Amino acid sequence: MRLGVLDIGSNTGHLLVVDAHGGAAPLPAYSYKQPLRLAEHLDESGAVSQQGIEALTSFVRESMRVAEDKGCSEMLGFATSAVRDAGNTDDVLENVAKRTGVTLTVLDGEDEARLTFLAVRRWFGWSAGRLAVFDIGGGSLELATGSDEAPDVARSLPLGAARLAQVFTDGGLDDKTLRDLRKQIRADIARDAGHLIRAGVPDKAVATSKTFRSLARICGAAPSGDGLLVHRELPLEGLRERFPRLIAMSRSQLCSLPGVSLSRVHQIVPGALVAEACMDIFNLTTLEICPWALREGVILERLDRLSVVRTAG
Repeated sequence: MRLGVLDIGSNTGHLLVVDAHGGAAPLPAYSYKQPLRLAEHLDESGAVSQQGIEALTSFVRESMRVAEDKGCSEMLGFATSAVRDAGNTDDVLENVAKRTGVTLTVLDGEDEARLTFLAVRRWFGWSAGRLAVFDIGGGSLELATGSDEAPDVARSLPLGAARLAQVFTDGGLDDKTLRDLRKQIRADIARDAGHLIRAGVPDKAVATSKTFRSLARICGAAPSGDGLLVHRELPLEGLRERFPRLIAMSRSQLCSLPGVSLSRVHQIVPGALVAEACMDIFNLTTLEICPWALREGVILERLDRLSVVRTAG
């Protein structure tokens, strides 16, 4: 079947069209995305601004047109942290549904972590043993660990790169702001760290999504053009070596680095702080990069449910 997966993230709206059936890896057929930056379109009360709502609605409407043109028989639409945490979530969803006909499902933080974990498990398989999975999004950080397809522990923390980027200004962070931000990040992660640590030592530690991929590329990982099957990792030592230079760079200089897009350049330093904190607090020297993440988890769960229905029938 051909599915349209509409992912409304804190940074980007992304429609991924895939050819999928049970027992096979989802095969991407087409991709359409726009930098919505909803995490940065919040007013003083924490509500998504009218500008953000209009951008989201326009993107969803155009995505529906693209999905129809590409022959999608089903659309799976979901939203994550920016919409979930907004002060006007219901108004945003109602506006989108009324003007586009699309009903978006809002994933809670634990579901986001759980579905990302499922995607990572399917990618690496059972031979990976106990997994620890880290995902830095625009609005939140997801952490999960387990030995099965469902994690033993799944957590979501408000430590997304776009959310933290609010304190980042062109030309770098001053020393006090950097120390305060670093202290906040580490305290927030450490507060939940015991839940993951007590669950067991991982056999493989994995990172997913754009921020980790960009950091790995900065540290020398292969470019995306080399394909999904190339081994990529983010080494803690390499990240620490480059961090002082990242702090000192202007946005234009950061944008010249490999793997850094213009729309996310202001998120690189906050993302690096979160990545370093995760690796340090959980005593990890490297994180292996997985090309599958939340979208693939949503697809795989949908295929699993269809398989159960067919078997029952």
